[in-house]
Amino acid sequence: MFMGTSVLSLRIDRDLLERLRQHAAKRGMSVQDHVVQTLIRADFDERFQTAVEETEKFYGVNGVNGVNRVK
Repeated sequence: MFMGTSVLSLRIDRDLLERLRQHAAKRGMSVQDHVVQTLIRADFDERFQTAVEETEKFYGVNGVNGVNRVK
């Protein structure tokens, strides 16, 4: 499967950009890489939560064998 790239242009507040620069610098990343990684993580979290919810629907809210899942 071919995965291309696209350009996303954002207009953001100066203070937010500075905070992003600081966060990125702490991780040795560019602002662009930091923002992309943050978006990837948020997307994964959302997809994971959806998978958990679908599993709960399939097995029931109490999970397998009546064991409760801690949220």
